[in-house]
Amino acid sequence: MSWNPRFGCDGEFVKLLSRRSDIDLTVAALEIARDATPDLEFGPVLNWIDDRAAEIRREAAAASDEREMLQVLVRCVAVEYGITGDPAAWDQPESSYLPQVIETGCGLPITLSLLYSALAGRLGIELTGVAAPMHFLTRFESVEGPLFLDAWHDGRIQTQEQCEAWLSECSGQPVGLLRPHLQPAHPRCIIIRMLNNLKAVHVQREAWDAAWIVQHRLTALQPSSYAERRDLALISLRANRPGPAMDLLRDCLKTCSSAEKPVLEDHLADAARQVTRWN
Repeated sequence: MSWNPRFGCDGEFVKLLSRRSDIDLTVAALEIARDATPDLEFGPVLNWIDDRAAEIRREAAAASDEREMLQVLVRCVAVEYGITGDPAAWDQPESSYLPQVIETGCGLPITLSLLYSALAGRLGIELTGVAAPMHFLTRFESVEGPLFLDAWHDGRIQTQEQCEAWLSECSGQPVGLLRPHLQPAHPRCIIIRMLNNLKAVHVQREAWDAAWIVQHRLTALQPSSYAERRDLALISLRANRPGPAMDLLRDCLKTCSSAEKPVLEDHLADAARQVTRWN
């Protein structure tokens, strides 16, 4: 798999590296999808969103209230086009890629939420991502208080009280601890969460080249994180990149815990043996 780790073609991702907030999350998600399909064209997805917005613009504008306006979005995405949650999505990397989500109708909560947010944005509706524990949602600020749209559960719409009660039941956490997590998430946090989902799937499948690309992005976004640099070292070794793995492992050994040190030293010795065999 050929890939440029300097992100030269990924304009939105480069903005994230600069800690900017003016991010087009739809394009950023497509940049991640392009890692798996290097010749991916963004136009079909962007046009699909534009076309759906054109189909429902008049109906959304004529909605009797804000909840009904959100239900217009739900009828379009979940009912008309059948794009919703499916348990099978959790084990599929394609569930994180917008083109495949639109094609198959199956995606993760975060990817489905990005699709809703993109469609809403075309209609002048601000639907922001919410990185709640265990489940990604979108949030709309209505005149009567926030409404939460759950793209995974067929576009279910909840008040804050309903959403807090449901999340508390699912997570076992008290409402007081959950409430801060129901605020709009920064684009950087959203992309990191999306990448972590992909990383978990690739590692589970032992798709090490794909995992390396994802981990490289995670490390670039969080360069001061020891855990991300350590994971990049270990994944580099599994992805047959022993040279870079050695450099990363040596760096990690300078700051690792005493418990991790012998494990990392074993990996460093393994990387050195691989380099010797190649030379």
